[in-house]
Amino acid sequence: MMNTALINTNMIKPPIAPVGLEYIAEALKKAGHHVDLLDLCWEEDPDTAVKGFFDKKTCNLVGLTLRNTDDCVFTSRRSFLDGFSSIVSAVRDQTDALIVIGGVGFSTMPEKVMELCGADAGIWGDGEAVFTEIANRLEEKLDWLDLPNLIVCRNGRWQRNPASAGSLINLPQMNRHWVDNRRYFKEGGQVGFETKRGCAEHCIYCADPLAKGETIRVRPPEAVVYELKRLLGLGIDHMHTCDSEFNIPLRHALDVCGSIISNGLGSRLRWYAYCSPVPFTSELAGLMREAGCAGINFGVDSGDAGMLKRLKRNFKPDDILASARYCRDAGIAVMLDLLLGSPGETEESIVRTVELMRSVEAAQIGVSVGVRVYPGTVLEKQVGSGELKNGLVGGDDQADPVFFLEPGVSDFIFELLDKLIGDDRHFFFFDPSKPDRNYNYNSNQRLVDAIGEGYRGAYWDILRRYSPKTG
Repeated sequence: MMNTALINTNMIKPPIAPVGLEYIAEALKKAGHHVDLLDLCWEEDPDTAVKGFFDKKTCNLVGLTLRNTDDCVFTSRRSFLDGFSSIVSAVRDQTDALIVIGGVGFSTMPEKVMELCGADAGIWGDGEAVFTEIANRLEEKLDWLDLPNLIVCRNGRWQRNPASAGSLINLPQMNRHWVDNRRYFKEGGQVGFETKRGCAEHCIYCADPLAKGETIRVRPPEAVVYELKRLLGLGIDHMHTCDSEFNIPLRHALDVCGSIISNGLGSRLRWYAYCSPVPFTSELAGLMREAGCAGINFGVDSGDAGMLKRLKRNFKPDDILASARYCRDAGIAVMLDLLLGSPGETEESIVRTVELMRSVEAAQIGVSVGVRVYPGTVLEKQVGSGELKNGLVGGDDQADPVFFLEPGVSDFIFELLDKLIGDDRHFFFFDPSKPDRNYNYNSNQRLVDAIGEGYRGAYWDILRRYSPKTG
């Protein structure tokens, strides 16, 4: 039996439960290893917490997860990498154990994170099988450097081993007891669960295929239902999918909903999902509602046909209208997320987008300006070729997030949006200067206040419903 430690380094508020870390803990336990978990989310001083933890524990293998590299917001560009590197250093000071890092955030730019934090190895993509096999081989005193998905330093250079995106069918049952999910629900308003991994779409900016794999792998519906029952047993009834797109593939989404309904959970749950406008049907909307779905966030990016094509989205403006109509007929609230200022954006495309958004009658519309440039994406390759060099913002040091904003609109885009949107309360912004309409969830005091007053659900839905108590 190998003594292992897992550390959640995500300290943003409102708090988000580390679902992936719990999945890894279950895999380690199933393989017969001892697991201790340190959740830094609740700690005021991570260095002191790390010291106190390792004063009491002797570990041979330590895993740290990085959920986000930054807040992904053009107007703030807050990086989390320096803080993460500091935590890794604190762990290094307290133990001689092998230090391995992973997580979705890490997997979007693993080499850069490795350079900054100095861990022994990294795992990009799925962590359950690889991390568990590292523990197995350390216990047997065998070499582990050939394992898939590993990133290690060899001859002064970072080397990525070939990727392996394994089936999710044989994952252990997820009991969700490794972290204090009751507290996450109380202070975070929701708890996540996963029905699938991977994304086969080709959006030019998106890092999900890099972090989660280009092959979609689904969890058995009965495994999802088991996990939902466990969370309900903890008193947690507001949840959010962690999938890239819940409705891809469509058949699996229908099967998951059917399993939730047949197990009698639909009336006990209130859950939210990320979805694509295609494929989306009236049948799916009806089943999702019957299964307890309260809201869907469609990441539509634009309402202009030309921009959608440039971004390599697989749907058209009419598909946005149709999917929103299906949801409205089923009684599901709709959030549409826009990504403005992408390559080729014009004043005309912005106007067309806002006009379409008004016609959709969505419950909420999120407006973000500027596109995060992640390593390995098509957008990053376009930037690297010099084609889009003039639109870059940020990147002053290794930890500084890099964004692209179309030079043709950069001088007037914020003023144009103010003119087009005005006081329409259906629109949210990634803009701290508009605190009552700001949907940057990181350190959002209005959101924290709402959760403290008892609001639950997806953050966009909490913010749209929130009415502060007065007096």
